[in-house]
Amino acid sequence: MLSFHLRATSGGTVRPPGRTATRPLRIAHLTTSDMSLALLLATELTVDLEAGHDVVGISAPGRYVERVEALGVRHVPVPSLSRSWGLKADLRGFAELVRVLRGLDLDVLHTHNPKTGVMGRIAGRACGIPVVVNTCHGLWARPGDSLKRRVFVYGLEGVASRFSDYELFQNAEDQHTLRRALRRGRSRVVGNGIDLERFQPDPEGRARVRAELGVGDDEILVGAVGRRVVEKGEREFVAMSSALAGRARFVWIGPDDGEAHDADDGAVEFVGERRDMTAVYSALDVFVLASYREGFSRAGMEAAACGRPMVLTDIRGCREVGTSEEHLLLVPAADATALTEAVARLIDDPELRSRLGSSARERALAEFDQRRVAATSLATYASVADDKDLGW
Repeated sequence: MLSFHLRATSGGTVRPPGRTATRPLRIAHLTTSDMSLALLLATELTVDLEAGHDVVGISAPGRYVERVEALGVRHVPVPSLSRSWGLKADLRGFAELVRVLRGLDLDVLHTHNPKTGVMGRIAGRACGIPVVVNTCHGLWARPGDSLKRRVFVYGLEGVASRFSDYELFQNAEDQHTLRRALRRGRSRVVGNGIDLERFQPDPEGRARVRAELGVGDDEILVGAVGRRVVEKGEREFVAMSSALAGRARFVWIGPDDGEAHDADDGAVEFVGERRDMTAVYSALDVFVLASYREGFSRAGMEAAACGRPMVLTDIRGCREVGTSEEHLLLVPAADATALTEAVARLIDDPELRSRLGSSARERALAEFDQRRVAATSLATYASVADDKDLGW
């Protein structure tokens, strides 16, 4: 059985609870899509399983279900869930989610993603699940958004937080934004992490991927990793690549989410999704993330662990990856000119690339272990159980 080594106090710190769980727990992680379960939460699901618990992944079904189940996790589909918002569809999804939760007899419901975070916290409390915990992976309104949007998003998150037992935040700025709505001592910043055993420099993979892409040893390869959507900065990446065409090769690795794309003059090669991501990161000479919104950039952490020099946008969720000029370069979001200037610096300065790549890897090894984040989640469940005297 799992020995809970940490316990959250009313001030949000942790201390030993002084006991061991008496039985395996039934833990469900709820996300909008199966991709989030497979790509973002795989390590956390694995840690739960290794602790001896019965783990369920709940999401809309898709092509990642097989990868989720390969971990040893039971997948329960909620077909009505989707990323887009619509009153009728969301009411239907909420009703379907309630039916699913009532049939699972859970001890813990851990919610993720914007919409399922809101719906799941409310549904979990309505279904009487003993422990409901939410992780904020990034507020879905940015500081520069309209007042109407910010009031709606922050208000909805504040209301939903009242239905959970504990709120976990990947970055301190999001916690600070919602501070007035959060219950005292019922939230903490946990950061984010990746599988450090998997993500590390891969010289053989680098050579193989560059050969597949036809990139010569004397060429600089600049790449982005992520879904092809506007908020990931595709427009700025394309503009930067066009401005620097001939000085480097440019590639975007990730699935097309079906959004309309700006015209591209051929400067960027879009290669779709790949699973050999350690090799892909290692193949890059410069990693770029021009995103407008992040909770705590996983791609940034993965690139850092692989020792890549990086250019990220100066937003919450990217600033946490490292300090500008020390671990990476930060540029304003939605600023193609600034992005172009920063990437050009790295193209022209191999010593800067080497220094930033080395310091980024050192920071990743010290700060980005997802097993630590998963252990904090387990400690949070134990803390809530103790506070409620659940007798686990």
